[in-house]
Amino acid sequence: MRLSIRHTTRYLFAEPIAHGIQRLRLTPKETQGQKIVEWSMEYEGAREELVFDDQNFNHVTLVAVDEGAREVVVSCQGKVDTKDNAGVIGQHAGHLPLWAFLGQTKLTKPGPRIRELIGKVERSQGGMVDTLHNLSNVIRDHIEYRTGTTHVATTAEEAAESGQGVCQDHAHVFISAARSLEIPARYVSGYLMMNDRIEQEATHAWAEAHVQGLGWVGFDISNGISPDPRYVRVATGRDYRDAAPITGISFGSQTENLIVNLAVEQQVVEQQQQ
Repeated sequence: MRLSIRHTTRYLFAEPIAHGIQRLRLTPKETQGQKIVEWSMEYEGAREELVFDDQNFNHVTLVAVDEGAREVVVSCQGKVDTKDNAGVIGQHAGHLPLWAFLGQTKLTKPGPRIRELIGKVERSQGGMVDTLHNLSNVIRDHIEYRTGTTHVATTAEEAAESGQGVCQDHAHVFISAARSLEIPARYVSGYLMMNDRIEQEATHAWAEAHVQGLGWVGFDISNGISPDPRYVRVATGRDYRDAAPITGISFGSQTENLIVNLAVEQQVVEQQQQ
């Protein structure tokens, strides 16, 4: 499947910026089942300073905010070809060793509520993948998807206690529980094409667990499935902070408004005549 993506993030500041820098993880990965056909990024009120791959093989772009800017716009667009591998990414890659994804972080550290959820998970005779799907189902059953109830700093335990959250929270709870079961797990940020619309509300998040014999396998807890060709992987990490699409600091003003526009749609690929 070929997906066409247009993603614009607009920051409006109350006062002119004296200095600012942003770290962008907005370029999709070239991984098993995913190939970048074309991808470009443009900036208004900022300039590109450095491009590199981080410890998770995420493509990172550092941009400096223009002095005196009151608005910064980051625009991405491109095309990505995807295949259906039933969520299987395969062998581990990156500079971090596999055991690094067993350690809990501040955002994933489990507490009583997550341990309670783990106790509700049925261990499947069908193997680890089925058990992890059971874990995903338990999380979705006990943590209602509801926007506006959590924020980027909400921990997995806090989301589990409140019983509500969004895809980021579902992913963190899954990662927390999987690591508690001695299964390496990581956070994924990316794009999802919803079948009933082109304009999407926001970027998406899900989790991956490392299963012996298969490697990394994806689980979209919020939707109760493994990623299919409608998904585009952009960044991975130990939690949201490692894979956040945009992070940064600025001096001279606070962000007054943030506007995100995202469109993901399938594109018809014309077959060349033989």
